[in-house]
Amino acid sequence: MTAKNINLTLKVWRQNGPEDKGRFENYEAKDISTDMSFLEMLDVVNEKLTLEGREPIAFDSDCREGPICQCGSVVNGRPHGHEKGTTLCQLHMRHFDDGDTIAIEPFRARAFKVLKDLMVDRGALDKIIQAGGYISVNAGGAPDANSIPIPQDVAEKAMDAAACIGCGACVAACPNASAMLFTSAKVSQLALLPQGKPEAAKRAITMVRAMDALGFGNCTNERECEAECPKEISIINIARMNREFLKASFFSDVM
Repeated sequence: MTAKNINLTLKVWRQNGPEDKGRFENYEAKDISTDMSFLEMLDVVNEKLTLEGREPIAFDSDCREGPICQCGSVVNGRPHGHEKGTTLCQLHMRHFDDGDTIAIEPFRARAFKVLKDLMVDRGALDKIIQAGGYISVNAGGAPDANSIPIPQDVAEKAMDAAACIGCGACVAACPNASAMLFTSAKVSQLALLPQGKPEAAKRAITMVRAMDALGFGNCTNERECEAECPKEISIINIARMNREFLKASFFSDVM
């Protein structure tokens, strides 16, 4: 596809910090190549703002290739934009038309405080993992990974869950700001494997308890999380986590 240049109007959320009220401001993005990623387009806008002596737009980014996903904003009402299975850095401007108006705002959730403009503190997701998203055994070296036979279908399900990059899009998409898809992916990737069995009960209880304590909402099976997840994590993982939690509640003394 031949690249072309387009002109856009951006409605960007500006907020100086968690206590600031915040507001939308309009910016013109002119001569934007359709080969650019969304973040590169923001770079161009920020360069122009800097040259004009104005405050550039603050936004998260890291690898800009998708696997890490420190980036993340709501674009026209959808986390990471309207392209399915795509992170914000993988969203290209060829998916927009000349003259479009694009609304850009941060992920919205009680547990995600806005640090500045489009940047939010997603440390709450790290705290959920710290509560139990690990195994506390000597895993050995890389060759030892093949010493425990694991059926292929089980390994694939575990890998599908492990694909979660913790971007927070599921939280931003959920009308209840629930972190159930994220938490269930982290529970599932270990619950499915023999290495994760010894601490399965403790893990399910402590991670769900941490999720609730951090202010995330409850899951009501709206499925927006699954639809907006850039790694297309299935809500089947939520059902698995619920089973793990119920088993732990009945048979574990970790309460």
